[in-house]
Amino acid sequence: MSVNRAARSPSPHRWLPVGAGVLLALSLAACGNKDGGGAPGAAAQGGMPPPEVGVVAVQPGSVTLTTELPGRLEAARVAQVRARAAGILQKRLFSEGSDVKAGQQLFAIDPAPYNAALQSAQANVARALASQTQAAALAERYKPLVAANAVSKQEYANAVAAKAQADADVLAARAAVETARINLGYATVTAPISGRIGRALVTEGALVGQGEPTQLAVIQQINPLYVNITQSAGDVMKLRQALQSGKLARASGSEAAKVQVVLEDGSLYGSAGKLLFSDLSVDPATGQVSLRAEVPNPQGLLLPGMYVRARIEQAQVNNAILLPQQAVTRGSKGDSVLVVAPDGSFAPRPVKVGEAQGGSWVIHEGLQPGDQVIVEGVMKLMPGVKTVKAVPWTGGSAPAAGGAAPAPQAPASGVPAAQAPASAASQ
Repeated sequence: MSVNRAARSPSPHRWLPVGAGVLLALSLAACGNKDGGGAPGAAAQGGMPPPEVGVVAVQPGSVTLTTELPGRLEAARVAQVRARAAGILQKRLFSEGSDVKAGQQLFAIDPAPYNAALQSAQANVARALASQTQAAALAERYKPLVAANAVSKQEYANAVAAKAQADADVLAARAAVETARINLGYATVTAPISGRIGRALVTEGALVGQGEPTQLAVIQQINPLYVNITQSAGDVMKLRQALQSGKLARASGSEAAKVQVVLEDGSLYGSAGKLLFSDLSVDPATGQVSLRAEVPNPQGLLLPGMYVRARIEQAQVNNAILLPQQAVTRGSKGDSVLVVAPDGSFAPRPVKVGEAQGGSWVIHEGLQPGDQVIVEGVMKLMPGVKTVKAVPWTGGSAPAAGGAAPAPQAPASGVPAAQAPASAASQ
């Protein structure tokens, strides 16, 4: 059986496209090597351009250390409005939940018994004055008579004593009038302080002040407000030791530390307050130290009893650096960051990490001014990557002082601009 050999042998024209493609690839590679357009790092990385990473150029400065602690709001002044006069409550003279002024009338108690007591005391004053006049006239009449032995000295002494007793009766009667007038004034209950009054605790027609002063309402002064804060006694001790040793300085150079209130939803209250004092004793049950701050509340947004968090500027560190937390690798053998050299190469650098400030770490040692630290794009550093293209990190706002400023754009390591990736922020 004859076999058609022409059918089994491939046609020469079937291999032509493959050979042409190989020749074209080799020609392009040769042209690229000849022109020298590729970067050294690109050749080492298989012809790919260096990966783009976001960096910050660190600059030391003063960093204010803030501590966020739990706290509870409390009215600056609280006054209980009580009935000091016994009687039937006739009127309520305020709107519940409104702002009242000191001395403003709040309640009216039936004043009739106190008016009667006042009139009786005034009558006693008139009686005492009459007796005083009579006693004074008798003593004055006996004075020349005792000199002429017309009356005995004992009678004159009795007349003088009666006159002195009449004077004392007048003073006592006038004091009784003043007491009656004060009791009559208690029939009109006034606000002891200015502030916001709550609901009325009694209604018209109730008998109040019988036996003990009846509480009628509560007034709270809510501008300003106090923030009662608790802090660990150990943290307070470390802070004081650092301040005494000179490692830390007082924030703003003053005793009154700045306090910012953080609301329940995480937002910051508009007006900043100040720290008033720190308690001298430690609670033996909790091991906490109590602190108190004062916060202005002109709009009445904050209410007594609310739980908040307070950010306190307790100290500041000089010649410190702030770095975003994502730039620091923390491990059991120490903390480190990746620093980019001017030629695009990068290497790990051990650092000493201090306190956390928001989303950043305070770096005490390990970095020099101007060092470019990689913040974003670490996942691009695959095995074999020797160089990177450093671009300013735009993933967040850099601190104005003592932090990481946006780095100037580094050279592209020989990679043409048309071949560079768009931006590290677009990752």
